[in-house]
Amino acid sequence: MHHEVTPADTALAVGSGDVEVLATPRLLTWLEYATAQLALRVLGPGQTSVGTAVRIRHRLPTRVGDTVDIVADDPAVDGRQLLFRVRATNSAGQVIADGELERVVVDRSRFLASVP
Repeated sequence: MHHEVTPADTALAVGSGDVEVLATPRLLTWLEYATAQLALRVLGPGQTSVGTAVRIRHRLPTRVGDTVDIVADDPAVDGRQLLFRVRATNSAGQVIADGELERVVVDRSRFLASVP
């Protein structure tokens, strides 16, 4: 997945800091989206996946106007648990973030019924 950093993607805009560089929460959203899309490949009828754990290192700042490429590897599957290795690189090919995201496969109706 490929994204261009806009003013709306900055720490200043999302409230996670006071500098105009890519916000960690926005980066995490992009990484989470990539894993959710990959998880679709292993879901059965009536299933969805939900995020359960995040271990990300945001290594380098990224300026507005620069681009970010997001890569999520196919998940390691352990029953209902899906473990994704993820990374993000800037237009210079530098790794700006890497880590792991976990998702769990759930029955959509049962999951929604359990939400208070």
